[in-house]
Amino acid sequence: MLIDWFTVAAQVLNFLILVWLLKHFLYKPIVTAIDAREKRIAADLADADAKRTEAQKERDELARKNVELEQQRATLLSQATEEAKTERQRLLDEARTEVDSLRTKQHDALRDEQQRLNQRIARRTQDEVFAITRKTLADLATTSLEERLGEVFIRRLREIDGKAKEGLGEALKTSSDPALVRSAFDLPAEQRAVIQNALNETFSADIHLRFETAANLVCGIELTTNGKKVAWSITEYLASLEKVVGSLLKEQAAPMPEPEKKVDQPKPAPGSAPNKEINSEPKGQ
Repeated sequence: MLIDWFTVAAQVLNFLILVWLLKHFLYKPIVTAIDAREKRIAADLADADAKRTEAQKERDELARKNVELEQQRATLLSQATEEAKTERQRLLDEARTEVDSLRTKQHDALRDEQQRLNQRIARRTQDEVFAITRKTLADLATTSLEERLGEVFIRRLREIDGKAKEGLGEALKTSSDPALVRSAFDLPAEQRAVIQNALNETFSADIHLRFETAANLVCGIELTTNGKKVAWSITEYLASLEKVVGSLLKEQAAPMPEPEKKVDQPKPAPGSAPNKEINSEPKGQ
């Protein structure tokens, strides 16, 4: 068999040309495409790893924030609970204060009402005692009640002795204003003259007098001058009676502090010193 070397050479050349063409136009682009795809895949994998790392970081951050939020929630809940307790205590204290204030106001109102009742009873008692005393003395004595009270007052006046008498006499003589004689009723002219003469004789001087009516004396007479006073009335008897009546009312009513009893005292004359009572304790006739 004969070999056609030309044909062999042509086929070898064709094969080499085919290999070059395949390498240049097919293999190289395929390799380039494969390399590009590998790089793209590697980039995608790197990007995926980066995203996975970022996601892990975000998950960790979210978990940390959840822990912080839970701690904040617990803190806020604790603060809210404490504030609620504080507010509850404050409201309870305010309510207790309001109740105490209301109780005090009610107590004061009841006490004031009791005082007003005691005062009304005292005034009514004084009026009744005055009327009964006036009628009784008028029935038993040969003189009028005014005359009898004047006689008792003059007797008290003449019974003053020692330093008390000297002090009263000095006050009567040195006072620039007339001495004030106050009584629970209008003294008639005869009774005024008797008192005037008794003063003049007792202190051996011409004493100037000014007469006034004061219902609060309750069946009594008093003489005041330059801070000195001599008096006789049944006010102390009425004060004792008022105290007894107040005790009886207290036993029948709810327990409350007994109002302070205070006997009205006359106001001093303008320009005079405070009164110093010499003998105001009532005595029997």
